[in-house]
Amino acid sequence: MLTLFTTGKAFAGHSGVIQRNALKSWKLLHPDVEVIVFGDEEGAAEACRDLGLRHEAHVERNEAGLKRIDYYFDRAQELARHGVLCYVNCDIILTRDFLHAVEQVRNARSKFLMVGRRWDTDVSAPLNFGEARWAKEIRRQACSAGRQRAAQWIDYFAFSKGLYLKKIPPFVIGRVNWDNWLVWFADHAGARVIDASRMVVAVHQNHDYSYHPQGETGVWHDAQSQRNFRLAGGHKHLRTIANARFLLTPGGIVPNRWHAVHHYLWTLRRWRIFLGTRALNLWQSYAWHPFLNGTRSVRHALGLRRS
Repeated sequence: MLTLFTTGKAFAGHSGVIQRNALKSWKLLHPDVEVIVFGDEEGAAEACRDLGLRHEAHVERNEAGLKRIDYYFDRAQELARHGVLCYVNCDIILTRDFLHAVEQVRNARSKFLMVGRRWDTDVSAPLNFGEARWAKEIRRQACSAGRQRAAQWIDYFAFSKGLYLKKIPPFVIGRVNWDNWLVWFADHAGARVIDASRMVVAVHQNHDYSYHPQGETGVWHDAQSQRNFRLAGGHKHLRTIANARFLLTPGGIVPNRWHAVHHYLWTLRRWRIFLGTRALNLWQSYAWHPFLNGTRSVRHALGLRRS
């Protein structure tokens, strides 16, 4: 069967609502599903007790006090009683389509990583899990009123046990680049990377970024995100869902014939800003500034000045 693990924010306010929604949905996937929650945030122990989940309060943190991903990935692989694990962000609602996808992938390959695109959806209240149609209704809401995000947004990683054990750099959660590295590493390690976006509606419950002083901009660009980028080894070790070599479809697992094109486009996008800045500097140094210097006397004679 399956071991899911996660870490979250304080279980208070809107964060508390959506995190309990997510955890409860995982618990209902199957009677034998194991769920592990890492971290000592406010309300975490109580939520795990109420929902019947395993709580691991201790996590390793970096010098800035942010939780280290390598610690709980390693610890989860040591604790898990199942051969397939899945890290899921604690705001993602999963239904039986996810479990079916994992079973298909597991039966087809012993060493794998399954990822998929999420559906951003407004959820403001606790779901009524006592209603028989709750799963069908949240999927309908996501597909009709929500938005499926692009391939660089990765919120779940289902993988064969041992794939990442003692392999992950000390990335921190709540920042970027670590998720793209996980996709690259799985492919680099010879695992079959499979995009399940067509078969899984992973419902992301929309929230703000108030946990960071600079909001979403800080999450993407602060010093900790840049540190994650360096730990990843830069652009060459970052991939997205679109780079998966295989797709899970209604007809089974098939090759992703466009993965090489997606890899080229992703690399081009990641390098665009750097190359643009570099090109501007070269243009200024070897063309524009020499032109200005060479034409200064003529421009001055004509009354033209640089402002």
